[in-house]
Amino acid sequence: MENTVANAIVNLAPLAKGLAIGLGAIGPGIGVGIIGGKAVEAIGRNPEAANKVLVPMLIASAFAEAIAIYALVIAFSIK
Repeated sequence: MENTVANAIVNLAPLAKGLAIGLGAIGPGIGVGIIGGKAVEAIGRNPEAANKVLVPMLIASAFAEAIAIYALVIAFSIK
């Protein structure tokens, strides 16, 4: 009975890693979806503007994906 507190200690690092990666991927996933959807919508409305839309879309997607990479790095840094 005296060792119940000592036996109740649980390693929460795997849970923290999973949450960091999972929650860190939700935002960029939604962001990339919105970016891609709006780009396709813009190209659908004005097909001649495809070259003007493509480069900013790729840059914005890269920035959004960088956030997911930061979450992955944080998850790996948790011991």
